[in-house]
Amino acid sequence: MDNAPEDQAPEPANLRFLRRLVTVLTATMIAGVILITALIVIRYNQSATPLPDVITLPDGTTATAFTQARNWYAVVTEDDKILIFARDSGRLLQTVEIISK
Repeated sequence: MDNAPEDQAPEPANLRFLRRLVTVLTATMIAGVILITALIVIRYNQSATPLPDVITLPDGTTATAFTQARNWYAVVTEDDKILIFARDSGRLLQTVEIISK
């Protein structure tokens, strides 16, 4: 059963073109959002630097924070010190004491 009246005039060419243009632009926007989301997920997973397997802290220290770079990682301790370790060997490179006022 067709609800359209039989005496309806044919659709103008400009209106058909506009309808197709809107459909193509909608599909392009949906594909773009999907592509951007996929690229963000892929880049995020690739850029993550792996965590060290084991971190050996000096006796009596407790870690409160951790950060890392490509060649080193740092542990902030409860006694306000930053311990910087070499990523390849795990050797303590530097100790920075935080002085709070």
